[in-house]
Amino acid sequence: MRAAAPRWKAAFMHPAAKPLVFALCLLPFAQLLYGAVFDTLGANPAEALLRATGDWTLRFLCVALAVTPARVLLGLPALARFRRMLGLFVYFYAVTHLLCYALFDQGMDLAEIWRDTLERPFILVGMLAFVLLTALAATSPQRMLRLLGGRRWQWLHRSIYAVAGLALLHFFWMRAGKNDFAEVAVYAAVIALLLGWRLQRWLRKRRAA
Repeated sequence: MRAAAPRWKAAFMHPAAKPLVFALCLLPFAQLLYGAVFDTLGANPAEALLRATGDWTLRFLCVALAVTPARVLLGLPALARFRRMLGLFVYFYAVTHLLCYALFDQGMDLAEIWRDTLERPFILVGMLAFVLLTALAATSPQRMLRLLGGRRWQWLHRSIYAVAGLALLHFFWMRAGKNDFAEVAVYAAVIALLLGWRLQRWLRKRRAA
């Protein structure tokens, strides 16, 4: 195991590591695009695209939140190289999810989208999560860190925890209509574990200070 650790660290630092992770992150989108073009998404392809892009947004959110715990617990600081990319893929799949909703559910009618947002709570919390994600994506470049200053940038990017809560609530309310909470429970457990680890670490640092 000790001999394997340096090899893992070297693999994560390899120049090809980032392009490989980028390609892997695009695979779900490529599969959905293939399914849409060749009509393999089932009887209701619009519904399949809407649900799948939402699922992949949540999955990438969990992966992005897992980077820091994995980096600390596994002793792999090189994992930090992928955090920004993974965060941007959360936004990418959130954008595709929103576009699927706007196109297939609302026919790109902005007035209808606005009315639906105000009338349906699960749409409202989804939109709030998207607004926060947009702010995070817009401020992800290094120049924005310099422009905002480290403390304000860090404070803003902690809103990813609010995004996680809103996204989970959006998913819960969406599934509540079908009384199907199995997947919701899985995502809730994963997000609670990841955020609980961060809280425990923060409390430990506070006690040590």
